[in-house]
Amino acid sequence: MKTTALDFTEIDAGMLADVGGKAANLGELTRAGLPVPPGWVLTTDAYRQVAQDLRIDGGKTGEEGLAGRARRHLMEAPVPDAVHEAIVKAYEALGPDVPVAVRSSATAEDLPFASFAGQQDTFLNVVGTKAVVEAVRRCWASLWTDRAVAYRESNGIDHAAVRLAVVVQRMVDARVAGVMFTANPVTGTRRESVIDASPGLGEAVVSGAVNPDRFRVRDGRILERHAGDKRLAIRSLPGGGTERVETAGQGLCLTDDEVRDLAALGARVEAHYGAPQDTEWAIGHDGTLWLTQARPITTLYPLPEHPRPGLRVYFSVNVVQGVMGPLTPMGQAAFRLISAGGAGLAGHAPADPLDGAGFVTVSGERLWLDITAAVRSRPGRAVLPRMLRLGEARAVGVMEQLFEDPRLSATPGSVRPFLRGLGRFARNLRLPHRVLTALTRPDQAVAATVKLGEVLDGRLRVPATATPAQRLDHAERVLRGTFPLIISIMPNVITGYALFALASRLSGVPVPEMSDVLRSLPHNPTTEMDLELWRLSTRIEPAPFKELSVPELVARYQEGRLPPVAQREIAAFLGEYGHRGVAEIDLGVPRWSEEPAHILGVLANYLRMEQGTPPSDTFREGAEIAQRAIAGVTARARRRGRWRAAVVRFGLGRTRRYAGLRELPKFYLVKTLAEVRASLLVVGEHLVGLGVLDSAHDVFFLDLRETRAALAGGDLRVTGGASAGGGLRELVAERRATYERERRRRHVPRVLLSDGTEPEATQEAAADGALTGTAASPGTVTGVARVVLDPIGAHLEPGEILVCPSTDPGWTPLFLTAGGLVMEMGGAMSHGAVVAREYGIPAVVGVPDATHRITSGQEITVNGAAGNVTISEP
Repeated sequence: MKTTALDFTEIDAGMLADVGGKAANLGELTRAGLPVPPGWVLTTDAYRQVAQDLRIDGGKTGEEGLAGRARRHLMEAPVPDAVHEAIVKAYEALGPDVPVAVRSSATAEDLPFASFAGQQDTFLNVVGTKAVVEAVRRCWASLWTDRAVAYRESNGIDHAAVRLAVVVQRMVDARVAGVMFTANPVTGTRRESVIDASPGLGEAVVSGAVNPDRFRVRDGRILERHAGDKRLAIRSLPGGGTERVETAGQGLCLTDDEVRDLAALGARVEAHYGAPQDTEWAIGHDGTLWLTQARPITTLYPLPEHPRPGLRVYFSVNVVQGVMGPLTPMGQAAFRLISAGGAGLAGHAPADPLDGAGFVTVSGERLWLDITAAVRSRPGRAVLPRMLRLGEARAVGVMEQLFEDPRLSATPGSVRPFLRGLGRFARNLRLPHRVLTALTRPDQAVAATVKLGEVLDGRLRVPATATPAQRLDHAERVLRGTFPLIISIMPNVITGYALFALASRLSGVPVPEMSDVLRSLPHNPTTEMDLELWRLSTRIEPAPFKELSVPELVARYQEGRLPPVAQREIAAFLGEYGHRGVAEIDLGVPRWSEEPAHILGVLANYLRMEQGTPPSDTFREGAEIAQRAIAGVTARARRRGRWRAAVVRFGLGRTRRYAGLRELPKFYLVKTLAEVRASLLVVGEHLVGLGVLDSAHDVFFLDLRETRAALAGGDLRVTGGASAGGGLRELVAERRATYERERRRRHVPRVLLSDGTEPEATQEAAADGALTGTAASPGTVTGVARVVLDPIGAHLEPGEILVCPSTDPGWTPLFLTAGGLVMEMGGAMSHGAVVAREYGIPAVVGVPDATHRITSGQEITVNGAAGNVTISEP
């Protein structure tokens, strides 16, 4: 690429990939006929020449590290003669001493997962060739500010791969300027422009130096006009530079017509790029509207695929399952098949089971349920809040808010279809028979769940001689039949919790005061697993676990070189529970049996800490506490009548028998996914042998249809999307990149509308300092907080309070040493809440932004009965 100064209109497509975000966008906008101030761009080849001797070998940031060294090099290195000449000629071509804006434009800007907004520098009202050359040099150096280096490191971007172009634009002497988002960046609502405006140059708004006027516009209607104080304006000085001027800030700085014109311009820019944009704009003293920058908004959550007509409501499967990361394509495909089996129970089986139930969709590589029909039906409005209070309490307020939205009003005649579907589901599930068995023959009801596991094991066996195609047939068959099989456990669970609620009503004891009844429940496979892992730690030799790192322990275990007892006991544990893992609902994720690092790390933590009361003793004490709680509730019921006491004692006894079974359907589901995963790995190995995949694990970045097509015809030719015409390797690489990008996403909404709105974001925020959630497990504990975002490798000292986004069973070994639990997600019956109660750990769940508002090392108090968390004053 030649080093040259180019008019925006002359930037060709071949250069756009290498000139950085702003330069590329401005070139495209100029060609599209949008009002961009004239200018030119100095491409990254100029930067390469100046930075060619820069040594990038890591080190700390700051003046003594990489950032400071790079800045000094770029400020001291001579500007090559050809580059200097190109700058001077291009600048003089604009006219004599024309004021310009000199702006950095890095190749790492405007990435799908990071905007890099404000990380490099801009210089305004630069006048004269010498000043322009110096501003260009300072732009190059700004690629290495401490903040830019730290930002790249936090986003995993290679410093050596980043380059910087420089954009030079004729300066707009702005009467008023600001920023405009073509989608609401707070609520996510698409096609709703949000405009911030202030007198003078836009730098006052961009830098946050002023409280600007704010406008919201949708479909040409101005929804909001909010006047800021605008006490400061940045204005150009004659001869170059800027000054800050105090202003009165009276009234709005834009007319309604100007606001509408801005929104219309934003719509044109969004239409050009096909995605919502973050723009900067200016209006000159002559009234001309200029677009000075456009970049994609990288923070919006993606819209669900293939939305149906009208406004739709989606509920996150990932959030309710405690899996905030994305699912692999094969993991998504598995859930589509599972959902098809569930829909069939209600008489709504899809024509092709591989398509999944009509209410399942994908957004951001995560699963969503379209619950619009329930939101718009009267029975659904009665049932949804009650269900959500148990599993995802923070969503209750969101639902109640949506019920008030006239666009989602209840549909007439919605009762009969709901009852018809419910009746079919109950009949196919044999619900009345199973409830009656649970009430009258508890031993038989529990035995049936054990028998179910044996039936499942038989279904999951695949002959060693099965061909890859037969393995795929088997995988589809067992996935389609999974839901009808495991859901048959739920009538027992429903009976147990229904009797729990009945006991509360008959005794007059509020449900929260009865939580001790649910301590140390039997038949819970997750707590049984945790207790067995603890017992294992008491039976093995501690020496290697205290002396070796986790990777060394893994290597020794896999080579069979741990002490014999430890080798045998760990193998036995993984034989029983090795199908489990973190984010285990995704069959594309390795199981503990494949990657035992997490389990070996937990054992090492158990063996390194001082021994306190064994969890088995705590669990036994919990069962005794539960029996005393039953006696207490029964006594209070007796005061209201002897028959009430008898019913309460009977009901709570059944609750104790069945409530722990709540975890069993998922236990069986995860076992199914693990076995299907193992079989698909064999299929993947076959595709590697055919030469169409590089690794057996690549099969999890295909779906079931694509895998079958690959088995039938070798390398698949993709017919649509970004990989059109490419083979399996290209498709897998593209999907891996998408998956890794989505893993970086920290925020996933609970509820999302088809227009992009996150309803929770429209609710009023809690008062400053208020950390409130849902009471999940009673008791009060004060201790040191430990914020954990990933349980793998996490270390929790005894008594520390675990603060995390959410949990699935892969987290629960940490509960044995935790003094308390705080979760951002969940309700009183979510997984973490259930396990915390069984262990007697005070817990509060559904605490908004807990992992951001609490930091490790802070002393906090968790009140599990009141549902609040207090951060101690330092």
